[in-house]
Amino acid sequence: MSGSYCKSLYSFSGDQHQQGLTFEVGEIIRIVHPLPGGWWEGELDGVRGWFPSSYVQVLEKTASMTSLPVEDVGEPLPQHWKCYMSPQGRRYYVNTSSNVNGFRSSGSPLHQNEHSHISLCILISLSLSLSQINCVTFPLPMSTPEQQLLKPDEWSYCDYFWMDKKDPQGTSCISGFEVLLQKQLKGKQMQKEMAEFIRERIKIEEEYAKNLAKLSQIPLAGQEEGTLGEAWAQLKKSLADEAEVHLKFSSKLQSEVEKPLLTFRENFKKDMKRFNHHIAELRKQLVGRHSAVEKARKALADRQKDLDVKTQQLEIKLSNKMEEDIKKAQRKSTQAGDDLMRCVDLYNQSQSKWFEEMVTTSLELERLEVERVEMIRQHLCQYTTLRHETDMFNQSTMEPVDQLLQSVDPARDRELWVQEQKTGDIRPVDIEI
Repeated sequence: MSGSYCKSLYSFSGDQHQQGLTFEVGEIIRIVHPLPGGWWEGELDGVRGWFPSSYVQVLEKTASMTSLPVEDVGEPLPQHWKCYMSPQGRRYYVNTSSNVNGFRSSGSPLHQNEHSHISLCILISLSLSLSQINCVTFPLPMSTPEQQLLKPDEWSYCDYFWMDKKDPQGTSCISGFEVLLQKQLKGKQMQKEMAEFIRERIKIEEEYAKNLAKLSQIPLAGQEEGTLGEAWAQLKKSLADEAEVHLKFSSKLQSEVEKPLLTFRENFKKDMKRFNHHIAELRKQLVGRHSAVEKARKALADRQKDLDVKTQQLEIKLSNKMEEDIKKAQRKSTQAGDDLMRCVDLYNQSQSKWFEEMVTTSLELERLEVERVEMIRQHLCQYTTLRHETDMFNQSTMEPVDQLLQSVDPARDRELWVQEQKTGDIRPVDIEI
């Protein structure tokens, strides 16, 4: 056997690696237990592990290794099978008759045909309690404990966008991350449209101020006299004052509302593109490694099928050549199992990296969205504040007009006018004869 079926062990050739250990062919390793199937439990640099016997020099060993009691195995084993436990807590099965051996994933069922290779268990275990959707692996709802949310009671992005979603037309799927990106891009567009709305409001204010100032200069009713003339003159002056108020309002709208809306997160699209590219590359790598797993899974099934055929032929006709063919098929099946587990390990590494980046990036998008909404809220509040101030200033420009209108006195106006315009106060009399 050239390797193992657990993630902590790898195939061995040349410079060897085992659970973080590096050792050369023939390197001195302190052996603790011999293990059926050509493996040794040993210690290198203070770290316990399993090593292939063909690559070590045995300096110290014990007589035997005790197999697990039947009750600890958790299930009855077929005839000639024994179960051992590695230092990493992985179960290792050996057929004492055929010397077929191998690890299996925890919880997967042992194949009941004693002539079948143990690697078939690995093939079966890959599909137990799991479902794969667009190359991402999810637990089946009824087979695993309910997962806890990463951020309970917060409806966080990082908890609800792991699966893909069909587009409105139902012709294709978009990833959960793409849904988040579309939300962000829509938010950016809404922010831009709000800025355009404020710009139109500014134009209205500027045009209104211009028209008010122009109207205040028109000399209509300029010859009105008396207290009413004063009130009229003040009313015309208030138009000029109001025009100035609206010009200031439009200027503040531009600097305190429109400009911040336009400049907030100027690099937004660039950041979104960077996020999307990074996550897309990780997802692309995950798809590639999933494809490698499926290819290796098929190869293992084919090798196992070939081994089963040869095993059945051996039962019919016993021959040395047939036994050699079976050993060769076993080696190929073992190698296929090693290849499959290596592919699974690489796939799991990619999925873990994708998972970590999805959590990190989705939380960053969540933070940016909160920041965007809060920024818009603050500047819309500033808009209402400016609007109230404008109303107050407009009201102040009208106060003198109100006061003068209250002071309009027709009698006084008549007195002043008469005093200024009178032509004589002696009245005509009748002619006397």
